This record gives sequence, C-alpha cells and structure tokens, in this order.
Amino acid sequence: MDIQDLFHSCKLGDLHRVQYLVEVKEVEVDVRDKWDSTPLYYACLCGHRDIVEFLLKKGAKCEANTFDGERCLYGALTDDIRNLLKSFHVISKRTIRRDLFEEFLRKLLESKQYSDVVFSVHDEEIHAHRCILSARCLFFAHMFKTKWHDRTRIELNHANMLPGAFKAVLQFLYTGHMEVPMDLVDSCVKLARQCQLPQLVTEVEDRLKKTLSWESSKPGVRVTTLVLSPENSKEALQRDLAQLAHWAMPENLTSWVIGELPFEPETMPSTYPDVCFSVSNNHFKCHKTFFCARSDYFKAIIEDHFGETEFNGSLPVVYLHDVTVDVFVRILTYMYSDSCDLHPDLVIDVLVTADMYLLPGLKRLCGVAMATYLDVSNVVSMIQTSRLFGLVRLESQCAEFIANNLSKIIAQQEFKQLVLEDASQVKGREETDSIDVIDEIRFYISNFVQTYSEMEEANDKLRLIDDLLEELDVEG
Repeated sequence: MDIQDLFHSCKLGDLHRVQYLVEVKEVEVDVRDKWDSTPLYYACLCGHRDIVEFLLKKGAKCEANTFDGERCLYGALTDDIRNLLKSFHVISKRTIRRDLFEEFLRKLLESKQYSDVVFSVHDEEIHAHRCILSARCLFFAHMFKTKWHDRTRIELNHANMLPGAFKAVLQFLYTGHMEVPMDLVDSCVKLARQCQLPQLVTEVEDRLKKTLSWESSKPGVRVTTLVLSPENSKEALQRDLAQLAHWAMPENLTSWVIGELPFEPETMPSTYPDVCFSVSNNHFKCHKTFFCARSDYFKAIIEDHFGETEFNGSLPVVYLHDVTVDVFVRILTYMYSDSCDLHPDLVIDVLVTADMYLLPGLKRLCGVAMATYLDVSNVVSMIQTSRLFGLVRLESQCAEFIANNLSKIIAQQEFKQLVLEDASQVKGREETDSIDVIDEIRFYISNFVQTYSEMEEANDKLRLIDDLLEELDVEG
C-alpha cells in the first residue's frame, strides 16, 4: 500500500506525502511498478520539480546514458527538470546510496581490504574474497576446492575473458546489481554461462531487450550502460551470505537457523575463516571481512588487539564475555546478511548489544521489529527507548500510533509524565516553542486529513490534547 501511495503522490505532486513515505515509512525510492517505471520517472513526467529534486537527494538512480537516466531525461515535462537532472551530481555518479549493505559490499569489492585471492585477467589485478564467491556461486565454490585449491593468485588469460566483463560479474555476485558498458554485455553473458549463473543470463538478456526496444523508439537517444537491478536481488544476496553465518556456527547451534541449505553436507563449500569468536565456550569461525569492515568495535578488538586474543591452530580466537550465545547468533547473522530474526523477548538485548558493538543498522532493524508489537500499554516506554538509542523512525511511529489511539492513551499517567518531561526541556519559552511529543502527535492528526469526517475526528483529538495541556498547566 505504501509503495502504491508513493507512485500516486509523485504523480499528484504531493511533496509532503512523498517525504513522509520515504523518510518515515522508508519506502525504497527506486521501487518499480509493473511498467518498469520508478517514482522519479513519474515525478519528471508530471513536472513536479520539487519532488524530482527530493528523490535525487535521496539517491534515486538516474545515471547518464542508462535506461532509467535517459528515460527520465526524455520524459521530463519541462526544461527546468531536464536541466536539474543533467546538473545534479548523481546523474553521472550515484554518490548517495540508501542501502548501506550494498554500499559495504561494493566498497569491499573495489578495495583490497581483507582480500584472500587475486584474479589476474590479462595482467589486470582484481582482488576478491573466496568466502563470498563460494557462497554466491557453485562454480567458484567448486573451483576453489579443486583446481584453485590453496591458490591466492589465479591467472585468467583466455582470449574471450575481458577484465571489464569479469569485474561486472563479480559486481553482481557481491552486490546483486550490475553496471556494464553495452559493448561488454555479450562478454558478460558468456562469462555468466561459464560460471553457471543462468538467472543472471536471463536477467541481462531481458534488460538488454527492453533497453534496445525503448532506445529504437526514441530517435537520437543512445544508452551506453546497461544497469541491472533484479527485483529480488537483495533477498537472494542476503540468503546466500546468510549461509556463511550458518557455516560459522558450531554444530550444536546450527539447528537455530531456519531454512534449507543450498548444499548437501558432503558438497558444502569451504568457508575460509580467518578469525574465531568464543562465546560461552562456543566457537564461531568467522571472517574479518564482515566484522572489521562493518563495525569499528570489532575492528579495534581484532586488528588493534583490544582484548584477550589467543590462537586456536591458525585462527586467532577473540573471547567475548558481554554477550549471550542467542544474542550473538543474531549479531552473526546480521553481519553477513544485514538481517536477523528478532523475537519480542530478545529484541531489547540485541538492541543494547548492537549499540555497544557500534552497529547502527542492526539498531534500526531492532526498531523496525519493536514497531510491530506496539500497543497502548507499551507505546510510552517505547518512545523512551527510541530516544535512548536514537531510533528516530521508531519514535515517529510511536507518535503516529498515539495519534491513532489518542483516546485510549491520553489519560495514562505515563503519558502525562512524558508530556511534562518534554515541556520541562523547553528553556526560555517563546510563542513558537512546542512540546516535542505533542508536536509530533499533532502532525499525524492533522497532516493527512482528506475528508470532512476525518477533519471532524482530527478536531476532536486536537481538543483532547488542548484539554490535557490545560490540565497539566503547560503551554504546547
């Protein structure tokens, strides 16, 4: 429903609603409808410059010489919007990325950080990580166990092996996305077949067909870069990398992970761990790649030897004393897949640990999970928790929940105390000052009213708030 609302708001030009859906509801800005169109395309087509600018600032994809970029430029209703697209810095390079997990993996591929294998493709060196390639591709898993066993440098000098095509396929394996020059598309398809990636072959061929068809219908337009973003790419990426977390766990804990493995036990690929975490005498064989690159806390204890580290064979062992096994399993799964199972009876413990381990993304996931079990009895304490851990979105969702259930909550002593605490934070009160929680609640009561009956209901709620403030003898 939120996705359709975003498309509708972009067509109508409702900037306020678009901002709410993207910033509070966190609807993906590059979502596509059944016509393969994005919110940015409709905003351009309908001439809503303010929405176009907002979506671009939020990282909407519109690279020059790509299908999406040229389509937005061609369909822009006004020259002003067309000039904005051309001048905006993400038109040539996408520098704002909302998906931090994809950004982490992209940087990992582009850098040499924690790399344990180097491919030399016609003398061009490409650094990679065996654990990721093995988890994402059966071909690489097999080659690392056989022909490339124990090799840290692999020469690929076949005449049909082009460095640009090889890097594009690795980009897909790391991030689930691909950006490749049109003149390398055929080479990418051949390489994807060689690597036994039939789904990638299908996705590339379908996108190429659609791009060429659109290009031929628009004289003078030329697409030079094929951008591939399959609909379920992130889910597939998360599923594959989550197996690394599964394989990192001791055998007595693997039953905790729900889901079928894509490998039979006898064909399970090697995972090439380089660090071991000991939690309550359970040893987790992990990868510095994921822990050090995603958390400054783990980078400090692993690289700077901040804490007790021993060696178990060839692996350094880091002892973690301030986390339970069940919480660490969630930390582990998040590190590899950017997701984890969060039960109501465990989420607060995970939130506290995520805060200690400097994992803002996991804190955000905890906030998302906590929002699913909001009720009239816990919403006030949830606001206090959201403020303590900086969960802005959860705080907004709590305010929205209160606005929708005001009559059931406004008389609670806990709520009244919250209002008084917020009122006491206002120093040197001016006429424009307002109480934070009251201001947020009023926003959700008033800003999405569309019918006369909704207006009457909103006015009734606003009167309840005024009566409460009068009762508490505060101005808000």
